[in-house]
Amino acid sequence: MKIEQIYTGCLAQGAYYIESDGEAAVIDPLREVQPYIEKADRRNAKIKYVFETHFHADFVSGHIDLAKKTGAEIVYGPTDMKLGFNAHIGQDGEEFHIGKAKIKLIHTPGHTMESSCYLLFNEEGKEEAIFTGDTLFIGDVGRPDLAQKVVADLTQDILAGHLYDSLRNKIMPLSDELIVYPAHGAGSACGKNMSKETSDTLGNQKKTNYALQEMSKEEFTKQLITGLTPPPAYFPQNVMMNIEGYDSIDDVLERGVKPLTPKEFEAVANETGALILDTRAPQVFNKGFVPNSINIGIDGSFAVWVGAMIPDLKQQILVVSDEGREEEVVTRLARVGYDHAIGYLKGGFDAWKKSGEEIDQITSISASELAEIKKEDKNIHVLDVRKISEFQSEHVLDAENAPLDYINESMLKIDKDKTYYVHCAGGYRSMVFNSILRARGYDNLIDVKGGFKDLKESGEFEISEFVCPTTLL
Repeated sequence: MKIEQIYTGCLAQGAYYIESDGEAAVIDPLREVQPYIEKADRRNAKIKYVFETHFHADFVSGHIDLAKKTGAEIVYGPTDMKLGFNAHIGQDGEEFHIGKAKIKLIHTPGHTMESSCYLLFNEEGKEEAIFTGDTLFIGDVGRPDLAQKVVADLTQDILAGHLYDSLRNKIMPLSDELIVYPAHGAGSACGKNMSKETSDTLGNQKKTNYALQEMSKEEFTKQLITGLTPPPAYFPQNVMMNIEGYDSIDDVLERGVKPLTPKEFEAVANETGALILDTRAPQVFNKGFVPNSINIGIDGSFAVWVGAMIPDLKQQILVVSDEGREEEVVTRLARVGYDHAIGYLKGGFDAWKKSGEEIDQITSISASELAEIKKEDKNIHVLDVRKISEFQSEHVLDAENAPLDYINESMLKIDKDKTYYVHCAGGYRSMVFNSILRARGYDNLIDVKGGFKDLKESGEFEISEFVCPTTLL
């Protein structure tokens, strides 16, 4: 028997490939399904089932394409949702055979109402692993405020109560030796404090996971919902795509991986009003870019920030990327439901520059350069675009917090006639912020490369640290 975790760092997401005696199953597959098919083909195995732990909010699953291409059956836990595709709606305790192994569906409502875990029995009939989806993470559990965005009569308190019962009645009685394989790890917005570890024994989780400690349902609910920040705006739209269906990834790639000369690129941008998304590194982008582009680097938390900064999944997108990475960009957009890329700049930005087209730039300075400026002008405006929690922990004295997460509100703090020095933690988010505001006509923003890390390490800036009042402890 084979168990393989296929972990995708940019989404902090774990899919799983299970195989026994020539039959295979995939749990929570990503949108691009060819790697699963090729894996099974190399091993002369047939993919029999696609198990879904729930209707995902943070990514679009590949269940539909994988089923169409392999003949596999899609399996969900109990749900009354009307699906836009054929699927088997499983029952609590139902068993599915994969070669000589067996998987048992355990209905665990809480994160969402259909959420289910899959208990794997190995070829000797022994319980070996449990695939917990967003019900149980390593060090955390799934947030209970996502399903309420698509099911009107649910509240986070109701869902938290269901999750309390599911964990204590369905999961905790299981063997301590079971290996827990969750759907996400640190960095995912589906929980609030997940571990960087991507698997653990259930016994260790019973000892160390705060949500599995002895407490009342009321205490559990309070702990679970305290500190939750609003989920990304694209989450409910991803849920509906996973329920209703979507375009084949093949069609999305054919539409998006379309080379356009600079003249064609400019014409399409003007005709369609498409958003120009430049995915190059921030300190490459700032030196020259197509006017009105926004920069979200492919090598950072790409999907998260695309979802946060582009509210409409149907937005048409034109891509500027490093040469050879165009298909990667379109694929990673599709993972989170952005299916309407309509082409890319052939030859990248160099081709645009050589064609004589207009270019734009963003000034970027180092921490030491900002220190010199501050010596001449004590009243400079420093804008910190990190999260509120990061800013409260520590920040440059007299800096103003304007979180990228809430850019529409943050931009109201900016006077177009004043110069601002903008930083984040390391330089990624500040360029996203600067590029979006520059496209909106804010021309007096200067990027601080290296971000707060370099500012603090320079020793040139007074750092204000947050001290929690004892009344809040």
